[in-house]
Amino acid sequence: MTIGCCSFMVRKRRKFQKLVAIVLMAAIGFLYFSNASFWVKPIGLSPILVAHRGLSQGYDRQGLTNDTCTAERMLSVPHDYLENTLPSMKAAFDYGADIVELDVHPTTDGHFAVFHDWTIDCRTNGAGVTREQTLDSLQALDIGYGYTADGGKTYPFRGRGVGMMPSLDEVFNAFPDRNFVINVKSQDPKEGELLAERLAMLPPERQAQFMVYGADQPVGIIREQFPTIRTLWPRRLKQCLIRYIALGWTGWVPDRCDRNMLLVPANVAPWLWGWPNRFLQRMNNVGTKVFLVGDYNGEGFSQGFDDPERLRDLPSNYAGGIWTDRIDLIGPAVKSRKSFAK
Repeated sequence: MTIGCCSFMVRKRRKFQKLVAIVLMAAIGFLYFSNASFWVKPIGLSPILVAHRGLSQGYDRQGLTNDTCTAERMLSVPHDYLENTLPSMKAAFDYGADIVELDVHPTTDGHFAVFHDWTIDCRTNGAGVTREQTLDSLQALDIGYGYTADGGKTYPFRGRGVGMMPSLDEVFNAFPDRNFVINVKSQDPKEGELLAERLAMLPPERQAQFMVYGADQPVGIIREQFPTIRTLWPRRLKQCLIRYIALGWTGWVPDRCDRNMLLVPANVAPWLWGWPNRFLQRMNNVGTKVFLVGDYNGEGFSQGFDDPERLRDLPSNYAGGIWTDRIDLIGPAVKSRKSFAK
């Protein structure tokens, strides 16, 4: 091979390498600028705060199972409110909540009781499956009966929770213009039908103030019948996030992300293309509201975004949602804006 031929091959290889470098730089530039968050306007003026179960008592989350009685794991009492009650909801709104999350069970006499647990054994002085009771019998219980922070030596809420379990109708009547997230606690599609019947009694503008999540069968019924109500179930959440992480760099939003209430763990959020502002904008464009929750630890139990110090991980113009179990801490911190990154 002649020297001229070798020189030609070297020049050709260098041109090819330059071309590859240019293509790679262009691709990197496309990825960066098409997913950059800094030049996207926030979707709102301030974060939207969801108070999980209103203002509730904290509990030790280590080693939780579906059968754990969390009332027996109560931490030191930071306040006198019990979850899912009218006073706790009012307090949550007073602390700055835009939305209150609540849990519902159908009763044997055609109502919905607002209560978290599948049974009444843990928290109350009763026994049995929650949905196998009448509303009157549930409202006669002491829902503060089982709370203890010292292994049963003292029960600070005994006698103070009698008659405090509200019905869903009572919540709607007490807060006629407030926003709520409704958690359907079973996988029974009939529960979705019952809830749909109740929501159908409300005007469309009131229906639009609700979001519903839980198992796919009952929540799917709500999704089909009420186009203004955002919904979510676990499988849909996973499909949305996994597909977006895989292909969201193109700007494409999976159809499983449409019209959802999307719960995003704080330690997953940085992996989402365009987080935060561009991602929030993309979700907003398909009718989805995004709420930041606590870190995902693989155990399958949700936890709120509860540490005001972690607001420093968010830009000062963050206008997405925050889902918290400690609205008494997060609400004032968000209002002051001092805890956010500059």
